Amino acid sequence: MRKIIASTYTTLDGFIDNPHLWSMQYNSEDAMAYAFAMTTGCDALLLGRVTYEGMAQAWPNMGGNPYADHVNAITKYVVASQPVDISAWNPTTVIPGDDLAGQVAKIKEQDGEDILIWGNGRLTDDLAKRGLLDEYRIWIYPVLKGEGEPLFRPASTTGIEPVDSTTFDSGVTVLAYRPTGA
Repeated sequence: MRKIIASTYTTLDGFIDNPHLWSMQYNSEDAMAYAFAMTTGCDALLLGRVTYEGMAQAWPNMGGNPYADHVNAITKYVVASQPVDISAWNPTTVIPGDDLAGQVAKIKEQDGEDILIWGNGRLTDDLAKRGLLDEYRIWIYPVLKGEGEPLFRPASTTGIEPVDSTTFDSGVTVLAYRPTGA
């Protein structure tokens, strides 16, 4: 069965918004190799509507390197409870928000590689509560931001167990956890 992995960048004080403003200087060669291996080990992206819409504005214009070419080529699943324009970033399939559990369970059972989620929000909360999220990979950056969108919310409450940790030359650490639902 395919795994669903939520990969999220966060500051040391737990904020996830605008990572392009605080993460880029820490993208060391070893961290980028890890990100490349993780991403190319997946053959689908699963995104919430807001994340998808932001990514769909940028990614179709990227290419010419193995990372971007892979991301643009794989299937994107966007969970949406309202209409979303998927014409700019294909292949993309819409999963109706009211059928999240059923559709994601079917996708996990299909043959294929793992499924990657970029970000951590209502989608990951819902999947964890339903036992469909297999792993959090939290990229902790050596940055204190002071305020912003938090990594977790009250709705995120679930048990977790450690799976792995990796520290890169830049000081970034990836902590991997498995939701236990407890």
